[in-house]
Amino acid sequence: MNKNKSKQYERVFSHFDENKDGKISPAELRLCLGTISGEISESEAEAVVLLMDSDGDGLLGLEDFIRLVEGTEEEEKVKDLKEAFKMYEEMDDDCQCGTGSITPRSLKRMLSRLGEKKSVGECEAMISQFDLNGDGVLNFDEFRNMMA
Repeated sequence: MNKNKSKQYERVFSHFDENKDGKISPAELRLCLGTISGEISESEAEAVVLLMDSDGDGLLGLEDFIRLVEGTEEEEKVKDLKEAFKMYEEMDDDCQCGTGSITPRSLKRMLSRLGEKKSVGECEAMISQFDLNGDGVLNFDEFRNMMA
């Protein structure tokens, strides 16, 4: 993690740490998250702290907090990738929508919409680079690897 990002996390952590004891309690987490993203219940805050607390003291240290924030960012990335995957998947003329895969034809159509002209053969070659199970199409996990 770069120094700038680390400093940003420390500032946010310090803001959450109302009593300045170097730890975030479930109550502090609930208070701050409530002002940022709406209401969070006491039991939800306790569950988050329990899940992320690495030293078992019932509080979040800075490292726990960073893992929490970065985990949330990762969830957002996965959500965005799922939306993108669905867009590619739905581009198939044969309407294999919902099959959970991107075909060479659907990849060709989406790339065409994005202004990149590729043949079906070129799209087959692109898919083959990330097609781990050799079925000729990309499932979500293969698509995720391709986008990484």
